[in-house]
Amino acid sequence: MPFEPKQFIEDAVAQIKRTVRIGKTIIAVSGGVDSTVTAVLMNEALGKKCVAVFVDTGFMRKGEPESMRELAGRINMNLRFIDAKKKFYSSLKGVKEPERKRKIIGGLFIKTFEKIAKEEKAKFLGQGTLAPDWIESGTGMRATIKSHHNVGGLPSGMKLRLVEPVRELYKDEVRKVGKELGLPDNICNRQPFPGPGLAIRIVGEATPEKVEVVREACAIVEEELEQAAARGEMELPWQYFAVLLPSRSVGVLGDKRAYGYTVAVRAVYSVDGMTAQYARIPDNILESISNRITRELKEDVNRVVYDITSKPPACIEWE
Repeated sequence: MPFEPKQFIEDAVAQIKRTVRIGKTIIAVSGGVDSTVTAVLMNEALGKKCVAVFVDTGFMRKGEPESMRELAGRINMNLRFIDAKKKFYSSLKGVKEPERKRKIIGGLFIKTFEKIAKEEKAKFLGQGTLAPDWIESGTGMRATIKSHHNVGGLPSGMKLRLVEPVRELYKDEVRKVGKELGLPDNICNRQPFPGPGLAIRIVGEATPEKVEVVREACAIVEEELEQAAARGEMELPWQYFAVLLPSRSVGVLGDKRAYGYTVAVRAVYSVDGMTAQYARIPDNILESISNRITRELKEDVNRVVYDITSKPPACIEWE
């Protein structure tokens, strides 16, 4: 039976009303399609009893906090903006193992939301969890592939009750719901972004300095591929980004020896994120990406490589 977004919206709104009978709800928003659709559904069901919360962890995409403020105003969302960069950076100091990073980030998110919930006298937390999140995090008989910060990264003693209206949906379905809700195309078609953010696009310790490097590298990859797709040179991948690797290599900067980091470019085609095929980016576009990254980040990066691995065997994200 084909997925019917209109019927899903009616059912989801009714279910939210049944679940949250008394008290307020806070909703975790990031600016992505999953959390935005969740926020709109819950706002429609609960009205003023909803408070959207954007936590700036320091691991967001370039321009993300500003975009979130603009979006909140556009869709009349009651938004609280929390600057938690120092707390997240200090908690991840010295942490290199990806599962530990995800668990720490998940725990910090919940502590932050529990504090806000207490201030707002809210008992529920709304999240944009999708089916791939809890499948990969492992539930019941399933093995854990990686913990998602909004599933496997949550502490067992969490006091807030979760409301996850889109948890049975896949990415293509949640996009259809967003369009049915009247959200703009730049939100509905936005590429996926991991909950832990840029912290897991750095292999190893996510220092503030490395975050700035990978943030700029990701922005370059996004800009180059989106412009190439707009020119008709290639189909826009489902997901595309940069990863900062811990390895350094010798290079040349001016007439001096350089010892810089390596950036890996990742781009894949997929429907729901469960499987993916690496994107065959034309050589001239890869060259443009490499030239820009090594020129604009010349003090930090002197080598760019392209990841041609599909899923499986590799996950889309590196961590």
